[in-house]
Amino acid sequence: MSLAGVRGAVLVFLAAGRLAAQELEPRALQNAPVGVHFAIAAVGYARGNLLFDPALPLEDAKADVGSVTTGLVRAVGIFGRSGRVGLIVPFVTGRWRGTLAGADTSTSRTGFADPRVLFAINFLGAPALTLTEMRGYRQSTVAGLQLVVSMPLGQYFPERLINLGSHRWAFAPRLGVSQQLGQRWTVEAYGGATFFTRNGDFYGGSVRTQEPFFEAQAHTIYVIRYPDVWVAASAGYGWGGRATVAGTPKEPLHNTRASAVLRLPIARQHGLKLVYINGLTTKLGADFDTVQIAYQYTFGRRR
Repeated sequence: MSLAGVRGAVLVFLAAGRLAAQELEPRALQNAPVGVHFAIAAVGYARGNLLFDPALPLEDAKADVGSVTTGLVRAVGIFGRSGRVGLIVPFVTGRWRGTLAGADTSTSRTGFADPRVLFAINFLGAPALTLTEMRGYRQSTVAGLQLVVSMPLGQYFPERLINLGSHRWAFAPRLGVSQQLGQRWTVEAYGGATFFTRNGDFYGGSVRTQEPFFEAQAHTIYVIRYPDVWVAASAGYGWGGRATVAGTPKEPLHNTRASAVLRLPIARQHGLKLVYINGLTTKLGADFDTVQIAYQYTFGRRR
């Protein structure tokens, strides 16, 4: 394989690892009063290895990536059912390093990654309620659909190996079920897939396509103090996402993730979420450990 071919393969795995990484999110089906907004600001740090095909002359590939993510989510009513719409914008800075074909190499990037738009509806067990009506609501079984659309607006330079944006659209539908057990315990399960459009301006002027990336998640939540102090343990498995560059197919991705979350209130309408995600197993792609602190401010209709 030529050095140009190696570089193209490297970028395939870097981009795929970033875009197909699982986001383990407990309580995504939680009901919320219609008209209430959630403003989110999260600071995260990820560090770990990049795992490639053993045939590639790339060794000791590592990355340190920091991020600041802001977002706004609104609880809405859709045909009498609870739902959400939102926008998430990530800003990323990172450094990638390794030995490529026997030569030390490293690079850094800082800028915006692809923003995402969220659409969600709970079609079972979670009616659209006002804040007053929510006081008498207790969850039993909830089922819902979610769609996250990643827009190709992030920083992207086709002549560079490492990019923060992907220069293509991605659509990620997900189906979830949540069941409350007694007063304090809730169990959840999610299944979904991410579908990618074609990148016609990939590195070196080539065309990149990618098969769907599939995922399954399970979450267990325990409420320490109802309703705003809780902990969660999560696990997820992702597979698929085989990329093809210039007509040459690459290896598919496989990874297993686990996470722990602690949610704490800090004042009325203000809360913090502490998150740790561990990359348990990774066959190819990004094998990162991630820590994150997320701040949430709730505001809007109060009746």
